[in-house]
Amino acid sequence: MTITYPINNNLYVNITNKCSNRCEFCIRNFGDSMGTSNTLWLENEPTSEEILADILKNDLYRYKELVFCGYGEPLQRLETVVEVLKELKKHSQISVRINTNGQADLIYDRPTAQELKGLVDIISISLNAPDAQSYDKMCHSNFGEAAFDAILKYASDCKNYIPEVIMTVVDVIDTQQIELCRELTKKLSVTFRVRHMTD
Repeated sequence: MTITYPINNNLYVNITNKCSNRCEFCIRNFGDSMGTSNTLWLENEPTSEEILADILKNDLYRYKELVFCGYGEPLQRLETVVEVLKELKKHSQISVRINTNGQADLIYDRPTAQELKGLVDIISISLNAPDAQSYDKMCHSNFGEAAFDAILKYASDCKNYIPEVIMTVVDVIDTQQIELCRELTKKLSVTFRVRHMTD
């Protein structure tokens, strides 16, 4: 079972295969691994203790960031992420990033950004579309078109608790949509990044 795996200068953490989206461009549609990892399909969801042990077996000084990403939405296991990071802080000050679809508030039916305060240095939220209808068509959220506004609100909330908030789009959308997304992020005063499917 692959929990941690390196890509370039970062160490990635794979804790769940659950996701509230079924994105058209999801890397899971095209393979079962990333970089040099073994399959990222989990036999079962690892416990907090297993995740922490797997992280700490690595020489964390070798890595720029610890990234919760994997083959699912990490914040489907928000309480586990918080528990692991609280323990990790006792061992390492490595920069922590979470790659998320930004739907944690919908998943838990409560505001959740504040629970990451002091634990997460960077949060990267997948935007991928400039409006609710386009987002639903591309990402097929369990929450339908309501997901889009929730993502924007989540990004705004995260600014109060997390030092760096990034919103990303995958370069499978057209140039006009990318520019509309860029304008949205300017209004939110968050960083914008266009990424390749494999980033």
